[in-house]
Order: sequence, then structure tokens, then C-alpha cells
Amino acid sequence: MFVTHDVSLAARTTLGLGGSARRLLRVEALGDLQEALALAAGEPVLVLGGGSNLVVRDGGFAGTVIEMAIPGVTITADGDTAIVSAFAGVEWDALVAQLVDAGLAGVESMSGIPGRVGATPMQNVGAYGQEVADTIELVRVLDRQTGEIERFEPADCGFAYRTSVFKGSAQWIVVEVRFRLRRSTLSAPIRYPELARALGVAPGEGAPLAEVRRTVIELRRGKGMVVDADDPDSRSAGSFFMNPIVDAPMLAAIEARVPAGVTMPTFPAPAGHTKLSAGWLIERAGFVKGTTRGRVGISSKHALALINRGGATTTELLALAREIQDGVRARFGVDLVPEPVIVGAD
Repeated sequence: MFVTHDVSLAARTTLGLGGSARRLLRVEALGDLQEALALAAGEPVLVLGGGSNLVVRDGGFAGTVIEMAIPGVTITADGDTAIVSAFAGVEWDALVAQLVDAGLAGVESMSGIPGRVGATPMQNVGAYGQEVADTIELVRVLDRQTGEIERFEPADCGFAYRTSVFKGSAQWIVVEVRFRLRRSTLSAPIRYPELARALGVAPGEGAPLAEVRRTVIELRRGKGMVVDADDPDSRSAGSFFMNPIVDAPMLAAIEARVPAGVTMPTFPAPAGHTKLSAGWLIERAGFVKGTTRGRVGISSKHALALINRGGATTTELLALAREIQDGVRARFGVDLVPEPVIVGAD
């Protein structure tokens, strides 16, 4: 375990914002994690992965940050499938690349997503029609109350749109995720129309794994959603707001506010609900791509990404977020919910 003090958290997030932590413990083994928790007993603890879905306030974090860096991937064939075990510190996109090269289908549409494996079940990471919940077979977590390792079957994980029982939990720390993937040179059926069009296939058809991965990364890069030091639009936490999911009465109320002749994009969601496009709502509320507020703004490539244009503060970023929320609420009656985890003191 590696211990450092007064550590800048801005340098450990893709936004590049936020204050410092009193102490950071980097753990690279399960025993390190248990030791780190013992050292941090009685004080606030923040578990950090790749920092791609994290907003740290300017006052920093007055406690101990535990950086999950436990490595290790194993692949075991099981008939026409394979079991893939990955520890929490594995970089997610490196794992996806490895699985695509190994001819294992099921996560290829989630290429290019920054962060580490441990975060993927927490918010049920997904993109272009795939979610990790589709292929997760088991999640191993450390129970901070007992110090024991527990096993969660998918039915126990509470997976829903960008959430799970692990998200925001003060009890569970994900240490390992096991996936069951299909052995195939072709992808899972392509569900997302934009990706199907880019691949030149019909929705529901498959495509070569490597081609899907390449195309997804190209699409994400075109939206500033691939972390790139040369792309200022990628200095973000990805999508800052979740796509709202509404029931039928709420949908009717929102549609009544849409001007005649304008079609609002909608997508089916479970239990008869409908998913809306937060990006569309944001732009229709007057916050177009490229909008700036001093040193922060909206990406010029994607209306859902709030960016640090350089030298900004988290206070400035969150002020822009609130302005957008207020504008969308006033225009459509919809409350946008932030997707990143927001921690620390002002």
C-alpha cells in the first residue's frame, strides 16, 4: 500500500477540478484494502477509481481517499461462453480491448469509456445499447461493517438505469466483477440506431467485434467522450446529467410544452415508462453546444458534457449545472439529475 498526504484530487479526475484530500492510500491487493479501511476507521472515506465520474468540490475531501488499483484479469472458457473475472483496479477500456481481441462478445459497445472495472456495476455503466448488467454474473464486494467479502448475484445488485445497490453505498466496496460473455467473432445484436447506421447494419444484426469497437470509439471521439489531452471538449466527467425516465402522465405533460411540428425523441423504458434525451431538452431550453460561462461551459460536441475550459473551479461548474437544471425545469417541467458523484466541501 502506498500512502501520500495533502494530495490534489483535481489531477485524479477527468474534469481536472477540485481540492485536495488529507490522505490518499493506494491499494493494489485485497489485504491492502482491509488495512486501508482499518487505518481510516472513524473518518470519512472516499473510494476512488479512475475519477471519470467524480466531481470534487473546491474545499477538497476532509478524510482518506482509497484509490482502488487492484489488478488482474482471468478468462475461463465455458462451452460457447467464457467467464471473465476482473479486479476493481483494471482499466475498463483496456479490458474491453482485451476481450474483443479474445473473440468475446457482450461489452464491445462500451468501448472508449474511461474509468476502472470497480465502478462499472456501481452505476450500471452502459453505452450504445449495452449495459454491464447484461453480462455480469457475479460481483464480489467488501462489507465495510464486517470486513468480510460478500458475493452478489445479479438479482441482488438492484441494477437499473445508471444505478445499483452499490452506488453511493457507505457499506459496499466492489473488489471484483465477473462477466459471462459469448464466444463469437460477431458482436451482440446492435440495439442502438446511431451505431447500426454507422456500421451499415440493421438494428438487431451483429457486426465484427473489432469493427464495432473501432466505430464506437470514433462516435465517442466525435462527441468529445474519449479522454484526449489534445481535445479540450474531453475535459469533462462524461454525461453530466442522466436521461430522464418518465411515466405516461408526465410524458403527456412534457409533450404539451413541445412546439407544434417539433418531434421530441423518446425511447422505451421498463415498466411502461419512457426515456427522454437530456441533451435534447438542454438544447431546447437554450443551452446549445459550445455555451460558455467564463472558464466552464458545455462541450462544443455534446450537450450533456460540462467542461473545464481551463483554470476553472468546481463552484463555477456546479453553478452552470444549476443554471441548466433551472432552465430545463422552467421550459419542460423536468428535473435533471446529475450522473457523476459529487463529493467534498465548498
